[in-house]
Amino acid sequence: MAAAEAQTLAVWMSTLVDYVRSGEPDLTNRQMALLLLVYLKPGPHTVRGLARALNVSKPVVTRALNRLGALGYLRRQRDDSDKRNIFVARTSEGAEFLEEFGQFLGVGEHPQRSRALA
Repeated sequence: MAAAEAQTLAVWMSTLVDYVRSGEPDLTNRQMALLLLVYLKPGPHTVRGLARALNVSKPVVTRALNRLGALGYLRRQRDDSDKRNIFVARTSEGAEFLEEFGQFLGVGEHPQRSRALA
C-alpha cells in the first residue's frame, strides 16, 4: 500500500473511531451516503432519484429514509402537484448532525489528518 493511501485510510479510521466514541447515532454507509447526497447536492430529491444516484432499489432508500426520518435528519414531503411523488427534504437536525460530523474530519486536531489532507 502506498504511503498516501495508508495516510488517507488512517484519517478515515481516526474519524470513524472518534465518531463511534462520540455517542452519536450509528449510521450505515448507505444512510450516511443518502444524507450527504440530500445535503450536498441540489434538489429537489425524490426516492427514485436517490435510488438511481446510489445504484440501489427504492426499498433500500425507503428503509434508510425510515431511519433518518426517525432521527429527524430528513423528512418526506408529498409533491402538491403529483401526490404520487415524494420529495426528501432537509431538516435543521440533519444539518446540525452533519456540521458536528464535519468536525470529526477537522484539520489540526490530529497531525496525521493534516499530513493526509495536505
